Amino acid sequence: MSRGHVDILDAGKAAKITWADGQTARFHAIWLRDNALDPKTRSAGNGQRLITILDISPETTIRAASVGQDGSIHVTFAPDGHETTFPAEWLRARIYDRDLEAGEGWLPPEITRWDDGLQNAVPVGSYNAVRQQPAALRDWLASVRRYGFAVLTDVPTTSGSLCDVAELFGYVRETNYGRWFEVRAEVNPTNLAYTNLGLQAHTDNPYRDPVPTLQLLSCLENTVDGGESMVVDGFMVAERLRQENPRGFALLANCPARFEYAGSSGVRLRSKRPFIELGPDGELIAIRFNNRSAAPIVDVPFDDMADYYAAYRRFAEILEDPKMEVTFKLSPGELFIVDNTRVMHARKSFSGSGNRWLQGCYADKDGLLSTLAALEETTLREAAE
Repeated sequence: MSRGHVDILDAGKAAKITWADGQTARFHAIWLRDNALDPKTRSAGNGQRLITILDISPETTIRAASVGQDGSIHVTFAPDGHETTFPAEWLRARIYDRDLEAGEGWLPPEITRWDDGLQNAVPVGSYNAVRQQPAALRDWLASVRRYGFAVLTDVPTTSGSLCDVAELFGYVRETNYGRWFEVRAEVNPTNLAYTNLGLQAHTDNPYRDPVPTLQLLSCLENTVDGGESMVVDGFMVAERLRQENPRGFALLANCPARFEYAGSSGVRLRSKRPFIELGPDGELIAIRFNNRSAAPIVDVPFDDMADYYAAYRRFAEILEDPKMEVTFKLSPGELFIVDNTRVMHARKSFSGSGNRWLQGCYADKDGLLSTLAALEETTLREAAE
């Protein structure tokens, strides 16, 4: 059986690789040299690059290339004669010779949009399991990545225990609210979260830059009538708006909103970010939505303001559609985590009888995704052994 072959193109400025299964991809010589994996180019200890772009000749070409028995690609460059080998799976995972026009609002395959159809399939993990079993922690974190939220049971009902959950995958992000904060009705609240009123679905702290990307809410006591927690997938809301009104979607993505908080003495937090954040290639990156913290919108052209407000209204209507929500009532010892750049959370109003005591804290998604990636790499390595 053929191992595949490499064709050198354009006087060595690029190469076309054909693997044994027929898949093909082109790579530029400069890209291959910049991403070489040998110890002269990258540190064997941490994988960081040891050269800069200025260390690579602008005249770099491919002098020779071949396919090894295992499908790896061996390349010799000119003019410096540098040699390196790329594992087949490494190159195939980084093919850029493809159609990159995915359209506005696209998402990577590891993220799944959802609506009320997830009501009977809420992702749940056990604190005892995720604390003791790497596979259980991996699966719970993967659920957060895929759906933007997950529930955890068997969490200790001691004050501050939610911080121990955050430290399973990252670090608590301390803010002006403290390392963690209480969520219970107060007489003179500094935030409407500290009342028994219902709260519209929202993301937290949009007035902060950078915004905390994860929020954890842990239940210590809940004997009230009502007070159910609700989550809405902001990415699904944005997609519905895009399908209904592409111009409105574009306005909310391209024109910044403003947010502010001044609820505590000595604290004045302000940010300027769009409701819908897209990456340079159109990837849907984040949602920011919090009516309580919205400041006057002043960065939309006069001729677009009416259409902007119409899109803003429609976004809010979609997120309040009961078909968009997943609802659950936390019991003591239960916690839920939300991706605060995606999933909007809300609370139903509750009566004055009984007590509802939750604690919240913030963390950041880079720690979660880093821990998840390390756990997934371990799983793959063990499976290959």
